[in-house]
Amino acid sequence: MNFVCGKCGKTAPVSTREPKCPCGGLWKLDFTPSKFSLDDICRDEWSIFRYRKWMALEGESWRDVSLGEGMTPIVRLDEDVLLKMDYYMPTLSFKDRGAAVLMAHCKSIGVDYVVQDSSGNAGNSVAAYAARAGIRCEIFVPEGTSPKKIDMIRAHGAKCTVVPGSRDHCADVCREKVEKEGIYYANHVYSPFFYEGTKTYIYEALEQLGRLPERILIPVGNGTLFLGALQALEHLLESGCIPQMPEIIAVQGENCDPLLQAALRGEDVPADVTPRPTLAEGIAIGKPMRGREILAYARKYGIRFVHAPEEGILPARAALAKKGIYCEHTTAANYAAYLQYCKEYGPSPDCLITMCGAGLKSDH
Repeated sequence: MNFVCGKCGKTAPVSTREPKCPCGGLWKLDFTPSKFSLDDICRDEWSIFRYRKWMALEGESWRDVSLGEGMTPIVRLDEDVLLKMDYYMPTLSFKDRGAAVLMAHCKSIGVDYVVQDSSGNAGNSVAAYAARAGIRCEIFVPEGTSPKKIDMIRAHGAKCTVVPGSRDHCADVCREKVEKEGIYYANHVYSPFFYEGTKTYIYEALEQLGRLPERILIPVGNGTLFLGALQALEHLLESGCIPQMPEIIAVQGENCDPLLQAALRGEDVPADVTPRPTLAEGIAIGKPMRGREILAYARKYGIRFVHAPEEGILPARAALAKKGIYCEHTTAANYAAYLQYCKEYGPSPDCLITMCGAGLKSDH
């Protein structure tokens, strides 16, 4: 199996330590899964690896790395909304789907030290799964990251470096260390193995419901869930498992929306924006590195972007809590965005919304 540069087409073995192509393009996987069938799911395995037949895995390292991630329930909120409870995970966020596969890959190629930058959840996941895999780990987080998330990273034995400034600046500092020291960049945006994990979100929903809802709402910062989900949806379409692409609703925060602005202008690269303080810190990405890919999918399938109104996040969180759902602010932003979408486009029944992070990881 090889990496393929999404920009120039150059290939490299997946064992390479280079985080991206020399031309600057990001890697994709030269991997085409076989036809999907619910009958071929490995039902003896109670984790995302029950779908391993359609995942780019080499060897059996996943058996030593898995923490039982995935298999999260779908809960009906009301007659229009289904919630995929993806914070029912080992580190309380959906990022465990991707981190499990990424760390299994790192273990399989003999990586012994990784670094990652994160606003919190991805750092928690990589730290936990690196510990599980016996791999040293350092996580860079921007100032303002929840102390609870920082404590969790350090509890797993990882070094946590807090970087003053924005989320994007934090990523720049981390990448500078990668370039200077040659450490493996176990990044949830750069590595296509991460998306091999997040695509199981869709496989799982199909298995649980026996169908896919008419609408699927997905938060988009760096697009780790969005890109994995779209890969899985295309796979299901090609396999004849679903009759058509569901309506995808892509969420951006009101105070940081480079993809939404680009889509409004009909542009194929993220717009230049200045991120403002937001409760939806998990999707406050001013420079999404795979922005072109995200926007290409949006054009291909007519995907609408919608704002999560800043003033709607806390009321949405309170409304969910009164229904027994205690989530963090970025997750509440998903529900706030759904309500905004209904205001703009009318009633939107049969909608699946991800509950991607637990409220216990927030400080307020």
